[in-house]
Amino acid sequence: MATGSIRVSSENIFPIIKKFLYSDHEIFIRELVSNAVDATRKLKTLASVGEYSGELGEPRIEVVLDAKNKTISIVDQGIGMTAEEVDKYLNQVAFSSAEEFLAKYKGQAEASIIGHFGLGFYSSFMVAHKVEVFTKSWKADAPAVRWECDGSPAYQLEETTERTERGTEIRLHVDKDSEEFLDEFRLKGILEKFCKFLPVPIFFRDVNAKVEDKVKAKDEEKAEGEVEEAEVVEDAKPINNTHPAWVRKPSELSKEDYEAFYKELYGPFSETPLFWIHLNVDYPFNLTGVLYFPKIKKSYEIQKDKIQLYSNQVFVTDEVKDIVPEFLMLLHGVIDSPDIPLNVSRSYLQGDPNVKKINAHITKKVADKLDEIFRNDRADFESKWDSLGLFVKYGMMTDDKFFDKAKNFLIMQDTGSGNFMTIDEYKKAVESLQVNKDKKTVVLYTSDEVQQDAYVKAARSKGYYVVKLNDLIDPSWMGQLEMKLSDVQFVRVDSDIADNLIDKDEKNESVLTLEQANSLVDWFKSKISQATAVVEVKGLSPDTAPVVATRPEWSRRMKDMAAISGGGGMMGFYANMPDEVNFTLNGNHPIHQQILAEGDEGKKEKITRNLIDLALLSQGMLKGSDLTEFISRSVELMEGRKSSIITEV
Repeated sequence: MATGSIRVSSENIFPIIKKFLYSDHEIFIRELVSNAVDATRKLKTLASVGEYSGELGEPRIEVVLDAKNKTISIVDQGIGMTAEEVDKYLNQVAFSSAEEFLAKYKGQAEASIIGHFGLGFYSSFMVAHKVEVFTKSWKADAPAVRWECDGSPAYQLEETTERTERGTEIRLHVDKDSEEFLDEFRLKGILEKFCKFLPVPIFFRDVNAKVEDKVKAKDEEKAEGEVEEAEVVEDAKPINNTHPAWVRKPSELSKEDYEAFYKELYGPFSETPLFWIHLNVDYPFNLTGVLYFPKIKKSYEIQKDKIQLYSNQVFVTDEVKDIVPEFLMLLHGVIDSPDIPLNVSRSYLQGDPNVKKINAHITKKVADKLDEIFRNDRADFESKWDSLGLFVKYGMMTDDKFFDKAKNFLIMQDTGSGNFMTIDEYKKAVESLQVNKDKKTVVLYTSDEVQQDAYVKAARSKGYYVVKLNDLIDPSWMGQLEMKLSDVQFVRVDSDIADNLIDKDEKNESVLTLEQANSLVDWFKSKISQATAVVEVKGLSPDTAPVVATRPEWSRRMKDMAAISGGGGMMGFYANMPDEVNFTLNGNHPIHQQILAEGDEGKKEKITRNLIDLALLSQGMLKGSDLTEFISRSVELMEGRKSSIITEV
């Protein structure tokens, strides 16, 4: 039996590993099972090149739980190790000193070392007070060996008869403070999380559960006569799918296969996605995966962090913001790449040119897919726009290359016909009718077709197109589009009276004299509570409302954006700005002649206040006690009108 010390320059290396190697101790299962997979695949490689001529059998990995004896074992049938290889791979931790390790990675929650030092095996010591390794090499003349270490630099290495088959068993003697991992459901949950799609079948076996089965079988034997003792058998099915959709060729997969895989990822009751993109790149980097576009009915249903990152089918993380563009974080699915540089926990990405290349490639693939659907089946594309619009607009705001492609398949729905139009189609449809004095095409839009119905109808009565733009991000998106497309201006349909929406410098004629108009303006101003209100008289059509309240596009849009962003920073300034309201008095409406001629000061004030409140109501700005007062005043005016009719009769 050989004894010695693991060759590190500080005896504190294992406590350091235990404390700093991983932030999440459950990772040990992923690391050890991944190593077992590597050992299995290496054996297949040796066989394929003719170096190994023995029986491969049906390679598998077993995770064995023995809660009674407080052990967890990971068993493979891979290449195994000789005594010399054990000494090389387990006894030489690649650190010059623990002090150097800490100095180099000071201040980092997860040090960037795993890809360089291969520390996966040492994650064992995060949960075990002692680790035993039983291994037999694929080399026929090599005896099986046993290695043991208690978490100090001291180890034992000896030949053993306990392992007779090719492969390796790592047996963890679980520490007292890690006994949570001795729970069957906890351990199986970790396996399903990290090892669900590994390429070698993984079976779980609970030794104690099998013992209970034997006891039950003996009880049945006493009751029913002689029967054979129950066999000790692990779970009938492996816990993993060794050939998930993303490792297969698209030509091998049907629509049903992709949808079934989506449910495998997110549960049997998850809603069927809109469509998907199969990624398969082998140059200049390796990348595979399937990205799904989920249905989004409401903005509050948006879920991020639903893309899972794998490396050679090993789950790494669902925090992929450095790999996937921000706007595509709304997608679901899987990305797998062995070329993504990972740190010690494989959970945080390092800066690397490949990450940027992968990011750009995913953006291009998504843009190409959307463009393909738009060109080949526009009706299908339009039917999905309620969900797709958010992706497209978000992408246009955050990625210039995506913007260049997306402007060709960005669509807006007209409130009148219900038809969808691209920006170019909209320009052609409105021609010169909706071009303002600055030669910009004015895109009239409604953010709430029901609330803004009167304004929509007023605009459409003049022959204008009004489109629906009611996504949460639309205020910010419109600002970006106006900057990038200098010949387009967005104007909400209730931001001004219909005659002024296009800003053509046209004069409006009123039947009122200048003296009458000024008198009306002064009178209404004295009855309006909004200190910043602007009141003016315009000569509108007699069937237009007598008073129209509008909110200027720029200030209202800033307030909307501030509300979405939470009002932090500069947005806080806009959030706290008082509401700007413009009141336009229709000088051609007969009610204003009545107000000017009314001798009853009380009645005149009530009529005026009601006209103001009706205008505010159309903007959704009449609430609380003001609304209650408006209702009471309206009833009072109606009763007065009824009394006068009776008197006349």
